[in-house]
Amino acid sequence: MRGSEYAQLRAFVAVVEHGSFVRAAAHLGMSASALSQTIRQLEERLDVRLLNRTTRSVSPSDAGARLLLRLQPALNEVDAALAGVTQTPGSPPSGRLRINAPRVAAIHYLAPLIGPFLNTYPGVSLDIVTDERLVDMVASGFDVGIRLGESLDQDMVAVELSGHLEMMVVASPAYIEQFGTPHTPHDLSEHQCLSYRWPTDGSLYRWEFERGGERLAVSVNGPLVVTEPEMLTRVALEGAGIAYLFEHQVREHITSGRLVHLLPEWTPAFPGFYLYYPTQRQMAPALRAFVDFVKKPMPPDS
Repeated sequence: MRGSEYAQLRAFVAVVEHGSFVRAAAHLGMSASALSQTIRQLEERLDVRLLNRTTRSVSPSDAGARLLLRLQPALNEVDAALAGVTQTPGSPPSGRLRINAPRVAAIHYLAPLIGPFLNTYPGVSLDIVTDERLVDMVASGFDVGIRLGESLDQDMVAVELSGHLEMMVVASPAYIEQFGTPHTPHDLSEHQCLSYRWPTDGSLYRWEFERGGERLAVSVNGPLVVTEPEMLTRVALEGAGIAYLFEHQVREHITSGRLVHLLPEWTPAFPGFYLYYPTQRQMAPALRAFVDFVKKPMPPDS
């Protein structure tokens, strides 16, 4: 492969990753017009359209998506190999890592690690994208992702991030005094429940329960539907309904008595969030440093 061909492929990946010629050009240190010409030369050489362009967005065509699926892992291998050769043994790692994570994991489990990691490895930069979709990490140009254990692909290396998690059904004492206490998940149909809508497909989340091998997915109704679950804690505290949230979102309010934990026997702990990345023969030093940092226990006061 000639140098110009490699540069064209790099340019194509950058445009897809950034979703914009302007942003990709800034990342590559070239003008948008020069980048557009580079992509045009690549498409002419391959005799196929790789990108769908509109006035507002850029996205890969079917052919472009197929190329990216095969190309991204190969370029990652090249990057890792070059980093291993060019980095002086014993020198601190450097480079950029792109991380994909659902919002709740990014805020509650990833964010506390970022400051200490960047202070330890000032040569590494992080590009974190929050997304509720189960994206193809490799095809989307991410180095690392975060998912619940139940959603991990078999061909990925997984590192535990959060430990086991627990969902909790909660309501304020004022709500319980007015409307009573549900004793089974089926009783929730008679209560004012605060609902969550999946931002990916617009469907309402069905509350999941399990006890003694019995599993239920319950559709609930109530006065509120949101796509941002962080809102629900405050609404539940005001006595406006019953919420279904992660334990870490309501722990302090249960301890203080401002919220009551309902149906605890129906919400056992489950495998939590994992850091995951593709199996690689060569791992870039920045990725290795980040994975090792996640594996290392944080100090108790962190």
